Amino acid sequence: MSLTAHLPLVDIAPLLSPAARPNEREIVSRKIDEACRESGFFLIDGHRVDPLLQPALESAAQSFFDQSDRLKGEVAMPNGGRAWRGWFPLGGELTSGRPDRKEGLYFGTEHSPNDPRVRARVALHGPNQFPANPPELRPSVLAWIAAMRPVADAVMSGIALALGLPPDWFAKNLTADPTILFRIFHYPAEPAARVDSEAGWGVGEHTDYGLLTLLTQDHHGGLQVQTPSGSWLDVDPQPGVIICNLGDMLERLTGGLYRSTPHRVRNVSGASRLSFPYFFDPSWDATVPTIPPTGEAEQIRDQPRWDDADVQAWTGTYGDYLTAKVARVFPELFEASSLPASGDSP
Repeated sequence: MSLTAHLPLVDIAPLLSPAARPNEREIVSRKIDEACRESGFFLIDGHRVDPLLQPALESAAQSFFDQSDRLKGEVAMPNGGRAWRGWFPLGGELTSGRPDRKEGLYFGTEHSPNDPRVRARVALHGPNQFPANPPELRPSVLAWIAAMRPVADAVMSGIALALGLPPDWFAKNLTADPTILFRIFHYPAEPAARVDSEAGWGVGEHTDYGLLTLLTQDHHGGLQVQTPSGSWLDVDPQPGVIICNLGDMLERLTGGLYRSTPHRVRNVSGASRLSFPYFFDPSWDATVPTIPPTGEAEQIRDQPRWDDADVQAWTGTYGDYLTAKVARVFPELFEASSLPASGDSP
C-alpha cells in the first residue's frame, strides 16, 4: 500500500454489522491500522450512508452560497456569539495566520438554550443558525450530521481493535458525549493567475485538531495530502466514498504511532467547489491520554511535525485545546465575544 500512488480503500461494513464475525472485523481493523500508520488518510466505503443525502446537501448549500453577502450575513457567525455557528465570508477564516480563499457555514451538535453548558456560556456550545433560505438546508444538514455519527463510531471501533483495545474503548472513555462539528465550505472559482500564485490556496497546509474527520467533496476535487516523502497527492473525488483522516488527538493518544497528516486545498478546476467536513472529536471535558508508546512510535516521534509542535506536551481538557485553536482561526470573532482562549495550544 503506497500513499504516493493512492489512498487505501477500506470497506467498513463488518464494523457496522452486528452479524459480522470477529475475524471479519479483525481484517478491517488491520487495514485501518495499516492506513493509520502509513498515511493517516484512507477512503471508506461500505458505510451505508443514503446516496441521496449528499446531492440534496450540495444543492441546498449551493443555493445558499449563490445569495448575496447581505442575505448570507443574516446568519453571520457573530450573531451566534460563543456558539461559533453560522456563516463567515471569503477570507474570514485563517489557516496558519493567512486568510483562506473560501467562505463557509459552521454547524455542530444542536444544543437547547436550556442546556447547562449553553446557560454557562461555554465556548462552542449553542443552537445552530440555519438560514431562512433555502429552507431545505436545515433538514439536509441535520440528516448529514446524523448519518455521519454511526460511520465515525464504527471507524473508532476499528481503530480500538487495531490498538489492542476493546471495540467500545473510545465510546466509554473519550467519545461518550463527543464534540461534533460540521462545516460546509465554498471555494469560489479562481482565475488562472491566482491559482498559479501563492495567494491561490483555498486552505493552506494544516492538520485537524481532534480524532477523526469524515470528508466528502463535490466532483471538482482540490484536496491534497502530504505523502511520507514530503510530496503532495491529489485526492480525486469518488462517488459514494468518504475520505477519512486522523486528527492531532489520535497522534497524541498513540504516542505518534498514528500521525495527523498535513493536507491543503487548491481549487484549480476553474469552477466553484463545495466540501463537507464532519469532525468527530473527544468529549469536551475529556483529557486525552497517551497509550504507552512502542519503540516504533518513539522513532516516529523523533520526526518533527510540519508545524514543529509537540501534541504530547499538551495538558488539559479537549475543550481547552479546541478553544485555544479556534481563537487563532477567528481572532476578531473571539475578541468581540470576549471568549477566553483557555489553555495554550501547541
